[in-house]
Amino acid sequence: MLETVRPAFSHRLWSRLSSFGAYAPVAMLFLIGLPMLSLSRIALMLWQSDRVAATGIWPEMLMQGIRVDIIQLSLLALPPILLAPVLATGLTWRFWRRLSAFWIILSIGLLALLEVASPAFINEYDARPNRLFVEYLKYPGEVFPMLWNGFRLHLVAGSLLTAFAFWGMARATRPWLERERSWSNIKLWLTWPLIVFVAVFAIRSSVDHRPANPALFALTGDPMVNTLILNSAWSVTHAIYGMKHEARSSEIYGTMKEEEILKQVEASRQLLQDKRPLLGDKEIPTLTEQKAATRHERPLNLVIILEESLGATFVESLGGIPVTPELEKLKEQGWWFEQLYATGTRSVRGIEAVVTGFPPTPAQAVVKLSLAQRNFSTLAQILGKQGYESEFIYGGESHFDNMRAFFLANGFSQVTDQNDYKNPVFKGSWGVSDEDLLNKTHERLLEKQAEGKRSFTLVFTSSNHSPFEFPDGRIKLYEEPKGTDNNAVKYTDYALGQFVAKARASDYWKDTVFVVVADHDIRVRGDSLVPIERFHIPGLILGADIKPRRVKTVASQLDLPPTLLSLIGVDAKHPMIGRDLTQEPDGLPGRAMMQYEQNYAWMEGQKVVVLRPDKAPSHGTYDTTHKRLEPAATPPDGQAMEQRALAHALLGAWLYREQRYKLPAD
Repeated sequence: MLETVRPAFSHRLWSRLSSFGAYAPVAMLFLIGLPMLSLSRIALMLWQSDRVAATGIWPEMLMQGIRVDIIQLSLLALPPILLAPVLATGLTWRFWRRLSAFWIILSIGLLALLEVASPAFINEYDARPNRLFVEYLKYPGEVFPMLWNGFRLHLVAGSLLTAFAFWGMARATRPWLERERSWSNIKLWLTWPLIVFVAVFAIRSSVDHRPANPALFALTGDPMVNTLILNSAWSVTHAIYGMKHEARSSEIYGTMKEEEILKQVEASRQLLQDKRPLLGDKEIPTLTEQKAATRHERPLNLVIILEESLGATFVESLGGIPVTPELEKLKEQGWWFEQLYATGTRSVRGIEAVVTGFPPTPAQAVVKLSLAQRNFSTLAQILGKQGYESEFIYGGESHFDNMRAFFLANGFSQVTDQNDYKNPVFKGSWGVSDEDLLNKTHERLLEKQAEGKRSFTLVFTSSNHSPFEFPDGRIKLYEEPKGTDNNAVKYTDYALGQFVAKARASDYWKDTVFVVVADHDIRVRGDSLVPIERFHIPGLILGADIKPRRVKTVASQLDLPPTLLSLIGVDAKHPMIGRDLTQEPDGLPGRAMMQYEQNYAWMEGQKVVVLRPDKAPSHGTYDTTHKRLEPAATPPDGQAMEQRALAHALLGAWLYREQRYKLPAD
């Protein structure tokens, strides 16, 4: 009985849609798509009801959400609308029916896929699917095992719901495959310009000189809630569009002449009492001459241990939970940063900052950008001029995020990854365990010490990455079940403690400076324009003759490379804008910069200005006690601060675009 009712309903529906002629499938797309997207948005809003209720604008969110859905559905409708005058005629009608049916089945299926994927993505990244969703598709070998091991229920349920959407639409479009033409060619051609105009106007959704974009729907101070107003397909579409137009992406905040950019960069240096001279090189505008503050008979080796997702939230003395006891012990033995901030939310952004000293932009990190794949300044290149050999050691596949290619093209002489480990004690979705990684690092440092080579070693951990896999029996679990971020961090900390103990007992310890620093915090999210508390990361420098010190000033990952050059005793000419903290007077407020999606935060002490696309800058004060960015009126020096922020936001895009972030030829 039910099987006969459903086809009858579908036939009646298509009969009513026949008044739209060749555009009946487009009408069907809207008839199915609008309710589906609205229901998904409502479900997500109910799920995130606390944060939605805090904004007090849920009715406006729903109305503006429908506007976004009309934009997205109009984008999907445009290809069949443009093809209709050619293919929906008498000679090709049968082909048109099949093509248009296939298109709306595909469109609804993909819309459903992205909406079904949204809850898990929001739970992990505090935003609808965006550019990360697209970037991860490039690495199925790493991503699919991660999804299966860490998100199996989401993956299975999402696949079933998406399959159901495709199946349902395939059944719903069967009657259309039998419909005869109800419009003449003349009627089709005469109405076509009007249909195109309506579709284009719906896509623009604005009479202003710029079409609607995600910034238009940023109605609250909570970035995650703003993404709920969108739909996931439009979010991904804009991410793809943005990835193709990245060279000038910083100009979403405004424009500034190149001379003014450099003037503002110099003004910031003066505020920080930076006495290192800029050399006035026209080809390398930020070229700086830096003399090391410390001297050694022979410059020291350098090891950077870049910890995956190790935010301050995991460090008790920084206001987090007690899952890094080894780090807490070690902090008394070297330089400990109390207010160190990451530049972004991705591993490649952390690599960009710590290895190259390059400032963040709304674009991808330079590790993945085409113009940075040769002659781009890195610590490896700088140290290579001093006779150092540089190696990248990773437990996973080093081609991930283009790391291998970038490193080998820019000064690193060797890359060690998961294929170079014999009989690892544990191997998970992201490669061998941090225990194996640091054992390999110890082995390689012993070899280099025996060979008498000066070396720079970059070590990148991965155990603290979903699905949080690590060997049994190493730690007392912080919580149940085992596979949580807190337990993974505690394991990573255990592996670090084991490594430092072995390193301290080895000859290479006295000749090596070690840095332990996070790439970013895990699941960066919050209800402020930029959740600064989730950019707070630990940083520790120890080894050789490093004396204990508490670094209290606000510092950025960008400040580590120049500081490390000074600590290991290397003089250099380089383009990095970071500070040499060995030569900075105590008591200065410091500064940091943070890229959060399309928002850019510039922080001087506790004062913060946030740059936003197509909106006025927003000022605030970062409450270090309660770890929250509080809105504030524009301070007396607010405009000057805005100019410094804009200059630094634009600087990276300009240097990258003009290929001026390099070392001098001499």
